[in-house]
Amino acid sequence: MKKYWIITFGCQMNISDSERIASVLEKAKYKKAPQIEGADLIAVNMCSVRQSAVNRVYGLVPKLKELKTKNRKLKTILTGCVLSQDRKKLAQQFDLILDIRDLPIWPKLLKTSSRPHLSGINSYLTIKPKYTTKFSAYVPIMTGCNKFCSYCVVPYTRGREISRPTEEILDEIKTLVKKGYKEIWLLGQNVNSYKFTIQISESKSQNPKTKTINFAELLKMVQSIPGNFWIRFTSPHPRDFSGQLIETMAKCKKVCPYLNLPVQSGDDEILKRMGRGYTVKEYKNLIKKIRRAFKKYRKGLEKEIALSTDIIVGFPGETKKQFENTAKLFKEIKFDMAYISCYSRRPGTSAFKLKDNISSQEKKKREKILTDILRQTALEKNRKYIGKTVKVLVEKQHQEYLIGKSPHYKTVKFKGKNKLIGEFVKVKITDALAWGLKGKIIGQKIND
Repeated sequence: MKKYWIITFGCQMNISDSERIASVLEKAKYKKAPQIEGADLIAVNMCSVRQSAVNRVYGLVPKLKELKTKNRKLKTILTGCVLSQDRKKLAQQFDLILDIRDLPIWPKLLKTSSRPHLSGINSYLTIKPKYTTKFSAYVPIMTGCNKFCSYCVVPYTRGREISRPTEEILDEIKTLVKKGYKEIWLLGQNVNSYKFTIQISESKSQNPKTKTINFAELLKMVQSIPGNFWIRFTSPHPRDFSGQLIETMAKCKKVCPYLNLPVQSGDDEILKRMGRGYTVKEYKNLIKKIRRAFKKYRKGLEKEIALSTDIIVGFPGETKKQFENTAKLFKEIKFDMAYISCYSRRPGTSAFKLKDNISSQEKKKREKILTDILRQTALEKNRKYIGKTVKVLVEKQHQEYLIGKSPHYKTVKFKGKNKLIGEFVKVKITDALAWGLKGKIIGQKIND
């Protein structure tokens, strides 16, 4: 039996895609190799959102060439988010460059030595994935993006927004919950733009009644599935965050009190040039509404929602004053976590035409300033948990400690046995750090 190895870069969607790639390969009679050196087929699932991720793929090329000299039958595949510029450069380095949307016909394509570039057939999400864990699962609900932010390649690599059929999503989640999964992540490049039209009458007329299910309504449907599980989602766009969605999030108790809501900048002029479609004031008002809703509809620790965000520093033309506005926003909102990245030019985007006039040194300096602010606010937030008891989904073991996540997506570290991995436990928090919590287990395998 031939063996495969998958290398994944990028976001949760890429991880989910790799789970489907593994499923297809195993149906094609491949078996996962114990290590890359034993593989007969290597699939690299690429991310093009940042240049650093692209560089990692180019950095793999010498390793792949070395492996090919040892195993002449080795085939290499490149897939994922691949820009046309990189596709041309990497065409001679990989045996096949395949569109992830063509995954259902990969087995046929693997038998040819050509390098096809096919238009996607958009049905690959119907493939049952080979899930990475037995307790937490990624469930894509849509793919693509219509926003065309000036710095982002996603609309060019993933295409326009396409939502999965509602029943298909619900069936996948029901199956997972029956198997004992404790955490369901709803995924999409712009997850809260989900829309799918269903037929609500069996009328024989030419115009049967239909209804469009939006993201808030989908959340309610997932909430109604019986079982003890958490609901999380990523990544939403502020422009699509309706009042209906805010109220639904707060009312649906299975939806965790955690939200990553990318702001990207704290300056109105930079936001305008990024093409984000909102102002700093509108973003802050949105945060206020979300916090107010959770205080109204939740109890105990869940009355306060944990917030994280995405930030780009050093966007072309960003002045020190404009950056200071972002730092000011950080101090005002007091995020629990933030994913800070330095701007890098992406071919094909409208921002690529702008002069990248902020030095790498200055970008790193600005990144550090925001990280220092975040460290202070995150520690301040985490200290509020000391002495409290939180529910934790145990994810892994590191040395003598178990590590898991709380409903607020806080990393919690405590001593325990590895048999608890994949279970909900109760942990009393004894100490707080900027990036996590420490505690002592007081209840095992809770079912509520």
